Amino acid sequence: MKQVKITVLKTTLDRELAAEYGVPGLGPCPMLQEGQVFYADYAKPDGLCDEAWKAIYQYVFALAHGAGEGLFYYGDWIRTPGVAVCSCNDGLRPVIFKLEATDREAGLNYTPVR
Repeated sequence: MKQVKITVLKTTLDRELAAEYGVPGLGPCPMLQEGQVFYADYAKPDGLCDEAWKAIYQYVFALAHGAGEGLFYYGDWIRTPGVAVCSCNDGLRPVIFKLEATDREAGLNYTPVR
């Protein structure tokens, strides 16, 4: 299993939806910053939002297990092999992530129970 590089590409705010549904003063996600980088394999990296992880982990898992050798979804989504662009599920202020397959080996940070 390889590690996957997760880069925060953009933090956004849908001003129209935020004005209608958000609390006063709502801004872009305060937990993550553009350019921030994480490395992951089977587990959520420290500092990454739990909700963001739930939205992207299946792509991370796929890339960590070799899906990066081809294109996702029959080549009709992302043009670069080993890359996925995903967002968290916050409908008012989604964060956009770039996921990249790497050659970095993943390591087990636990002892399996048998």
